[in-house]
Amino acid sequence: MHTPIVHPLLLSLAVSIAVVTAFSPSDHYLIDCGTTATTVVDFDHRSFTGDGSSPVLSATKSLALKNSNPDPNLSPIYHTTRVFTKPSDYKFKIKEKGPHLVRIHFYKSDFKNIGSTCHDQFHVSANGYVLLHNFLAFKGNPRIKDFFILVDKDELAIRFIPADKTSFAFVNAIEVISAPKDLIANDYVRSDQNIRHAYETVYRVSVGGVKVTPFNDSLWRNWIPDDEFLKLDDGSLKSYKKLHFDGRINYRLGGASREVGPDNMYNSARLISSLDDSIPKQNMTWVFPVNKGFSYLVRLHFCDIASISIGMIYFNVYVNGNLVYENLDLSSLTNYMLASPFYADFVVDPEKLSDVIRVDIGPSRLSMSHAIDGILNGLEIWKMSNSMSSLDGEVCLEQLESKNQSGGQMNRLLSLTGAVCLLAIAFLVMRRKTEAKDTVGWSQVPTDVSEIDLKSSYPKSAVVNV
Repeated sequence: MHTPIVHPLLLSLAVSIAVVTAFSPSDHYLIDCGTTATTVVDFDHRSFTGDGSSPVLSATKSLALKNSNPDPNLSPIYHTTRVFTKPSDYKFKIKEKGPHLVRIHFYKSDFKNIGSTCHDQFHVSANGYVLLHNFLAFKGNPRIKDFFILVDKDELAIRFIPADKTSFAFVNAIEVISAPKDLIANDYVRSDQNIRHAYETVYRVSVGGVKVTPFNDSLWRNWIPDDEFLKLDDGSLKSYKKLHFDGRINYRLGGASREVGPDNMYNSARLISSLDDSIPKQNMTWVFPVNKGFSYLVRLHFCDIASISIGMIYFNVYVNGNLVYENLDLSSLTNYMLASPFYADFVVDPEKLSDVIRVDIGPSRLSMSHAIDGILNGLEIWKMSNSMSSLDGEVCLEQLESKNQSGGQMNRLLSLTGAVCLLAIAFLVMRRKTEAKDTVGWSQVPTDVSEIDLKSSYPKSAVVNV
């Protein structure tokens, strides 16, 4: 009998387990690029060290540029720039191996000393991962590229590679900070691709709240409001309520920590609630554009700051139209404590992924009238590196390096390596097509991961094809 082909959406659900203690990173590098100043204080009262007075810079040829007329509304870290005309590295000694946050700051100004025939287009890598490929910065607001990398060596090397001989690379500031080990689980892998991922933050959203700045986040992150991503239908504003909570967020052992999400994110939310005796027949919907060809880690943050009593809120959660939580009861997940945060992770597989990720929160069959029928406090989406260890296209590091080599056997060797990378891509594509013909909608669950019951009060980590 022919089995219909099911186009899978890979979902992984993980419950946070964190100890509620103050986090002190072992590695904490804040580098202001293009200056010899020993201390540069940014708008969030953090002290950056100039790369000209730090041993981390390893450049064969670079320029230090200073803006003679800086915008007073810009942080001082954007007043200077380091420019590279050759591949160059920043090398950071790692005290404690494990997950690290890497933030790279870019602000394009006038590069008058570079030459009219040169242009800024470049690649960035870190310990074998391609972070940026053919990156172009445009004039306007500063851009911060935010990454999460598992460092298994004693050194983290961030490399800037001009795209060609007429290009240059630049950077304004770099942050390398040890991350809490429970921030992102390291077991989000496909059963047919046992690879270790790097992550790039695509969206970090405070639902129903205002912008949260690094000064109000223990990991110095930005959280933006959700308004631009909320999909509104006629009359939906009447039942989509914003809520701000002035009480205390109850972080607890076994729940989300302040490093997972700050108070200023969890103390706001967007609600869907009954307008009268009837339960709304609609969901709250958020839509996020994404690039195809990558898996994405979607994290949903919940904290019941709306209920006056436990056991009063039940709702369903959907990711790209798939029911991932049915009759979700937050009180049963937080030891029957109100205003206690909880988060859940879902990995969306790239196969047959459209160009958006859609999240829906709405009433369930257990929802009650005159009560809250859905809540969401925050949302994060990370892009996951592909089989080429790239976060920006089907390209491996050897291909990028080969374009900056000249002549002889080395160039031919690197070109051959690039060809091997392309063959690996073709092999993986053919393998996926072959597996898709035989799939029945399930992927093999890792042996160290138990099965999942989405209706359970205590969902367990799992990998599920839907």
